[in-house]
Amino acid sequence: MTLRECYQALGGDFEDTVFRLANADLVEMFALEFLKDTSMEELVEAIKEKDYNKAFVAAHTLKGVANNLGFTMLALPVTDLTEELRGGNPLEDMELYAEVKEAFDRTVKALREYAANKE
Repeated sequence: MTLRECYQALGGDFEDTVFRLANADLVEMFALEFLKDTSMEELVEAIKEKDYNKAFVAAHTLKGVANNLGFTMLALPVTDLTEELRGGNPLEDMELYAEVKEAFDRTVKALREYAANKE
């Protein structure tokens, strides 16, 4: 699997990301670093605790990373979730939260497959 194929699998915008980050090597480096990002874990924990201010911060961080890396499939629902949580509002749309979790899992799966095939 190439990095371009990985981006296709995760619904990402590879060309735009390469353009913004200047080259494919930087895209690869930052995309693989995403596997270490803890924003989703923090979001899950905050939702469990019903700490919606903390959930907003985690969702906002995840949104920024997803947008910067061109992970469109994840960026779209997490952007909506961020807006729902803005101002510490309680989460009312659990389907949206589930959509974010599913998109995150698919993104991580594609990146792990890429990393495994790269070695």
